[in-house]
Amino acid sequence: MTKTQNKTQPTKLTPAAFINTISDEKQRTEAKILLSIFDDVTKTKGVMWGNIFGFGSYHYTYPSGREGDFLATGFAIRKSGPTIYIMPGYQDYSELLQKIGPHKLGKSCLYLKNLDELHVPTL
Repeated sequence: MTKTQNKTQPTKLTPAAFINTISDEKQRTEAKILLSIFDDVTKTKGVMWGNIFGFGSYHYTYPSGREGDFLATGFAIRKSGPTIYIMPGYQDYSELLQKIGPHKLGKSCLYLKNLDELHVPTL
């Protein structure tokens, strides 16, 4: 089994310290809101994985034998809007996604424009 380093690794920077580096006030506010939601829902403290706020982690092994660790869920604040990550993906959440508001989906990414247009309790 080969364990190779992912590009995205946990850092020692706290989520609060990372939020303080965000220059855009709206993005900083969205980060604080999402951090509060994730802290509450996951019952864990966030860890920065590069510029991604990560909550929990899991170990994976590919059929090739490559293995590693990655965040279980989390979010990132991007210029285009917040991105929420759920590693199993969103295929089981179609009913909730209809309620959430404007968004786009990737395999394990939920791309949002901004929190103002969303039904935040659904998050």
